[in-house]
Amino acid sequence: MSVVELTAEPLFKVRARLGEGPVWDERDGSLVFVDIDGAAVHRFRLADGRHTSFSTGVHVGAVGLRAEGGLVLALLDHFAFTDEQGSDLERVPGFTSDAAAVRFNDGEVDPWGRFVAGTMAWSLAAPLGSLYQLSPDGSVSSLVKGVTCSNGLAWTDDRTRLYYVDTPTQRIDAFDVDPDTGALLGRGSAIEVPAAHGSPDGLTLDAEGCIWLACYGGSRVCRYTPAGVLDRLVRLPASLVTSVAFGGPDLDQLYITTASAGLDAGRLAAEPFAGDLFVAHPRVQGRPTNRFG
Repeated sequence: MSVVELTAEPLFKVRARLGEGPVWDERDGSLVFVDIDGAAVHRFRLADGRHTSFSTGVHVGAVGLRAEGGLVLALLDHFAFTDEQGSDLERVPGFTSDAAAVRFNDGEVDPWGRFVAGTMAWSLAAPLGSLYQLSPDGSVSSLVKGVTCSNGLAWTDDRTRLYYVDTPTQRIDAFDVDPDTGALLGRGSAIEVPAAHGSPDGLTLDAEGCIWLACYGGSRVCRYTPAGVLDRLVRLPASLVTSVAFGGPDLDQLYITTASAGLDAGRLAAEPFAGDLFVAHPRVQGRPTNRFG
């Protein structure tokens, strides 16, 4: 099968240090995403290009939308709720991870309305992280342990499979899932990602069940079929590609976050769009956004 190549266009110049976790909010036609190292949550409204942001004060690994309005956040070592303006951060009590060893890195709201987010080792060299689940009642449980760098995750429409990335493994894993409870069952390797393509980072699924994977260091987003075949490739003029999400009025636009942290002066000069938000037109639709609660 030949690979169809697409290009992504710069959409918004945010110059994030570590842009991540884009989420489409259909209620106001905007994209919400985080700058992990910049400790900020951004909102970009598509219709008029309006941009707002707020500071979280500490690293913010992931953001999700709440059914009742507002946001759920995975901050440095804890979960929190806030309104859309970030004016009232409310820490979820009873849970704290070890901030000296790990920080939160990526997360998504699952089909059952829970916020699932994982941690990563600061050193990127030890399996000290975990994948956690925050339920609407405020309880937190551990789903997966021994993670080095928890990253992209997405559930299939039939709720029987979870695709998951622990970046240093250089692959996408697949969990069997109980469709009624969301409990994780068996785990296996679904896709091996060639090192030449970059490191596997954030991902999302389209309406055809295919996986769109951001390749950190590879200047690309790769689409894999459920059988693991690479069939589409989006190229970007930025090397540190971090995550992807479908959005737009028809869910047919692919939004892509990137990073600038770690690039020296020469690389930054060569990559003037590093850390910015991009959009591609992938010729397929995505799926509606899950909401917490």
